[in-house]
Amino acid sequence: MFPTEFPVLETERLVLRQLVQGDAPSIFGIKSDPETMTYMETPPMADVSEAAASIASEAEGFAAKESLKWAVTLRGHGRLIGVCTLFRISAESRRAEIGYFLGRLYWGNGYNHEALTRIVEYGFGELNLNRIEADLDPQNLASAKAVRRLGFVDEGLLRERWIVAGKVSDSLLVGLLRSEWDSQARSQSSSHPLL
Repeated sequence: MFPTEFPVLETERLVLRQLVQGDAPSIFGIKSDPETMTYMETPPMADVSEAAASIASEAEGFAAKESLKWAVTLRGHGRLIGVCTLFRISAESRRAEIGYFLGRLYWGNGYNHEALTRIVEYGFGELNLNRIEADLDPQNLASAKAVRRLGFVDEGLLRERWIVAGKVSDSLLVGLLRSEWDSQARSQSSSHPLL
């Protein structure tokens, strides 16, 4: 069930909250970095107004019950380190796509896994989704590793699907079913019984 108010999600080290216009400079700082944007479907941002427009667009997506885009912030001081989203939400098919990016300074610290785990829990729990999928550049090995660690499986390759700034790339489609997620949770709880 799609929420009437934007959900704030928390983990041990992170608070995931709604994006606000004040986040535009931080988003621009991340998405203007060519290395961060190497495998994205858009080129690096050239102006902070692009970040402001994307935040406004997300507010429209939430109002239309089509997307939830969280600012990933560090617990304690609220610094925005990235963004995670569930989008193209289909209530009828109980399906959504997941997307994410982190600022390069925060790579390799487990923040992405922590945020994505909480969002997948939310998607299969509160949103009652049956399927979550992602579209990845197959050369983005770190991103593929992140979703596979959550249990996503490769489902297909679309050749030369994207052309970004003249560069052609393929799409690796991955998916995770609620039944698979529930099965993982059961196996983890049975392998760590309470003493």
